[in-house]
Amino acid sequence: MRGDDDGSVTPRKPGSVLVLGEALCDLVIDVDGSVTSALGGAPYNTARALGRLCVPTEFASPISTDRFGELLAASLTDAGVDIARAARTEAPTTLAAATLSVDGSASYRFYVEGTSILDVTPIEVGDGPVAAMTGGLALALPKVARSIESLLDSGLPLFLDVNCRPALIDDRSAFLDRVHRFAARSDLVKISDEDARWMADPGTGTGGAVEQIVDELLNLGARAVVVTAGGDSVLVATASGRAQVEVPAVEVVDTIGAGDAFDAGLIAYWIRAGADREALGHLELLTSAVGAGVAVSAMVCGRRGADPPRLSQLADELWP
Repeated sequence: MRGDDDGSVTPRKPGSVLVLGEALCDLVIDVDGSVTSALGGAPYNTARALGRLCVPTEFASPISTDRFGELLAASLTDAGVDIARAARTEAPTTLAAATLSVDGSASYRFYVEGTSILDVTPIEVGDGPVAAMTGGLALALPKVARSIESLLDSGLPLFLDVNCRPALIDDRSAFLDRVHRFAARSDLVKISDEDARWMADPGTGTGGAVEQIVDELLNLGARAVVVTAGGDSVLVATASGRAQVEVPAVEVVDTIGAGDAFDAGLIAYWIRAGADREALGHLELLTSAVGAGVAVSAMVCGRRGADPPRLSQLADELWP
């Protein structure tokens, strides 16, 4: 819907959220050295979470025809996600080694050469979607970024999760240029405090890094910037002001997919509110949407791997 001066919104036509980016397999290495596999990839996780939240969703990036790829495709379909435009490639599924620490947080190494993530062609957005979401490895890999540039001229509200992956970034300056180009055409940009510290000018203090990057992204043209910080409160920033959204204490199993689930909860709230891109500049509606993202993310933190909740597992009062 459309954002009005009083913060209310007016309905718009229903449609799907187009999600573009990596679908891969996480090899999760626990503190005891045991290894398990889990379906993953930041945009993939967000698409599956959106589907489980009953948001019409389309995933249109490559999926391998190997065994991991079949599992990725089946899991999306089971969640109600449309994968008709997800090209099936003979290239093997991209792999990520996710090493867990004792507090459940994960660090990543990626294996991308010759894999499905790079078997891309330019995307045609089409007429069906009402919003789009991307980020993650799509920004880190120039070939993938070029294949989804049509999003920037699509006219769709665009949600961008920067999700820095330094291990994959050979040219920091070129990466930041891509982030800035996408952020300038995005309506909401989500970063973590770790992203901000990595992106900030060398020598910037820890606290100053977040403010520097938030101001930079808003000045580029983003309507809103959201900064997550693990178990600390979430910063919500628009041109009209700032707000903090508290994060509940949870018993963390691991944090894999938590940020992606947060994105899905936020977008699902925005869709269910019937909001359009202008509403993303309204601090009150946006903080409520962030609250939904926090709730969805908290449930994922209490589970092994990226296992987003279904709509029926969340309280009705969470939504507009």
